[in-house]
Amino acid sequence: MRQSSLEDAPALTPEALRATDSIYQRVQHIIPAMEWPVHAAYIAAILKLKRERNAIILAHNYQTPEIFHGVSDLTGDSLALARKAARADADVIVLCGVHFMAETAKLMNPAKTVLIPDLDAGCSLASSISGNDVRLLRKQYPGVPVVTYVNTSAEVKAESDICCTSANALQVVESLDSDRVIFLPDEFLGRYVAGQTKKEVILWKGHCEVHEKFSARDLHAYREHYPGILILAHPECPPDVLAEADFIGSTAGMIDEVADRKPQRVLMVTECSMSDNVAVEFPKIEFVRPCNLCPHMKKITLSGILDSLQSIKHVVEVDPSIAERARQAVQRMLELPLQTTR
Repeated sequence: MRQSSLEDAPALTPEALRATDSIYQRVQHIIPAMEWPVHAAYIAAILKLKRERNAIILAHNYQTPEIFHGVSDLTGDSLALARKAARADADVIVLCGVHFMAETAKLMNPAKTVLIPDLDAGCSLASSISGNDVRLLRKQYPGVPVVTYVNTSAEVKAESDICCTSANALQVVESLDSDRVIFLPDEFLGRYVAGQTKKEVILWKGHCEVHEKFSARDLHAYREHYPGILILAHPECPPDVLAEADFIGSTAGMIDEVADRKPQRVLMVTECSMSDNVAVEFPKIEFVRPCNLCPHMKKITLSGILDSLQSIKHVVEVDPSIAERARQAVQRMLELPLQTTR
């Protein structure tokens, strides 16, 4: 993983500091002043290169603040990024997230150059299932539609009927004209959906390596230490965690909940960097951070983004033999009416 450092950073100039001053004013209570000069040099260089390349940067909610607030043009959860990627108006798209997100951006923008700053930015969910696994499930359950979480490879999407995200999983399941559905690959998200529908949901035992680490015991400890804390949990968490949470929803749903309720203190049971990013928008709220970091998301760094833009490096391609089928599964999801993420 490439780290920004004083040794490899672009030169810090007065112009770079001026160009990034307004950004730092927004994030100064999140990023220490001693770190900013290194970030500022990279950010200024990236912003300049973006203009030269006619490039845009899409950043997932789990990216670090210097990326999320410093260089991104479009941000959001998986559903938001999928929609925004489909409308991207640029020659080059840099996806600051993990590989399946970059593949999705390429599926929706086949004529554009899509870059990912680090090819090793993977996903435990995406690696938990293959296209062949889906084909075997179809043989085992003939005629049962397959709903596939976007946290999967294009190969798996191509074997599916429709995709979903944590924000619209229930809506997608309910949209299908079938009493049974196969839901892949996140077991915990699937169990959460199964508890809200009359349909039989057939599950796969895939887990997010970040969210599966949380436990109800963790939440009990936070409640004891911080009386009155509002706990928001992502549905990729285990069932005992969801049972103890005050709110369950996608990352976008969590942000909406914070905005609506404006609690004095909040705990987001999800990847740690998201709390940093949301805290920028709500400086008066205390964010208690259960710092479980995604090792894959953290492979994306400012230095990697700059290198990717400079060299047009790590171009994402999708095998044409699967691209059209995978695109159809994503498009079917995007064609559903956009509902609230709450």
